Amino acid sequence: MPERVREPEQDSGGGAGPVRGGPLRSFGLAEVYNPSMVPTLRPGDHLVVRYGAVVRPGDVVVLRHPFRQDLLIVKRAVERRDGGWWVRGDNPYVENDSREFGTVPDDLVIARAWLRLRSPRGLQRSPRAALAWGSWALSAVRPLSRRLRAR
Repeated sequence: MPERVREPEQDSGGGAGPVRGGPLRSFGLAEVYNPSMVPTLRPGDHLVVRYGAVVRPGDVVVLRHPFRQDLLIVKRAVERRDGGWWVRGDNPYVENDSREFGTVPDDLVIARAWLRLRSPRGLQRSPRAALAWGSWALSAVRPLSRRLRAR
C-alpha cells in the first residue's frame, strides 16, 4: 500500500497558495502504511518530512517508486552510488527496495524524514491505560536516527 504524503503546494501567483519563502513551506506530513521499515517505523506512524533536504547515508527518506512514480514509499538511504541512492527497508523480510529496483535517481527522492510521531495502540479509558498513554507520549515524538538498521 502506498505511503500518504502531502507534497508542498506551489503558489501559482494568484495568492491562493502558501506564502512564498515561509519557514514552514518545506515541511510536510507522511503516514506510514506498510511494514517495510519495522522496527523503526510501524504502520500508522506519521513522519514530519522536509522537502529538498540534503540526504546522507542512514537518513529515512520519502521517494517515488522508480517503476510506479505515483507510488510514494519510505526507505532508508544506505549509500550513494552511480546514478542515485541505494535504499533499503529496515525490515529484512520485505524486499520492496533497491534489491528489487536498483538505485533511485536523485530527482525521485522528494523528502527526508525529520521526526517520527508514533501513533498510540488501543487507547482505553482506565488508570492503567492512562499510564500507558503517558509512557507513549514520552516516546511518541522522536528524531530519527541515522544508525543503519537495513540488512
